[in-house]
Amino acid sequence: MNIQLILFIILALVAAVSSVVMITRPSPVISAVFLVLNFFALAGLYLLLNAQFIAVVEVIVYAGAIMVLFLFVLMLLNTEVEDKLFVNKRTIKFFAILVSVFVFVQLAYLILFGKPSRTLTPDEAASIKAGTIQAIGYQLYTNYFIPFEVAGFLLLAATIGALVLAMKKFE
Repeated sequence: MNIQLILFIILALVAAVSSVVMITRPSPVISAVFLVLNFFALAGLYLLLNAQFIAVVEVIVYAGAIMVLFLFVLMLLNTEVEDKLFVNKRTIKFFAILVSVFVFVQLAYLILFGKPSRTLTPDEAASIKAGTIQAIGYQLYTNYFIPFEVAGFLLLAATIGALVLAMKKFE
């Protein structure tokens, strides 16, 4: 069993379990936290597929920007319930500290003792090169230029439509 298979199994289990837990939680904030965990597990799966750009976009756009906006709206809508969410929850605090220490130890071990295990095969090197920003940008602006521009015009039309609808509400 190689490390990629082990990581795939772990990340797939985390993604599956976090998606089920996200749906079954009564609190929307806890559901949002498990959705962020799911996004990070999916980003890890993308990294295993050598799609670095998609993994980074997954974390920055979805787990970063959209979930912050979603949590901000949730906090504005449901402020009195969220104040007492973590009050007197020693087990959750202990578990959070335990997970943080575990992640820190793993990162410290990788930084201090990690070494590349072997050289890459030509297929692996080509796969890694295909997931870079340069390769994706080259494909977008050469082979997929027309669909890229059509998507841009659709987003522009949707933005103009939203502005027109918002202006009618204010009048």
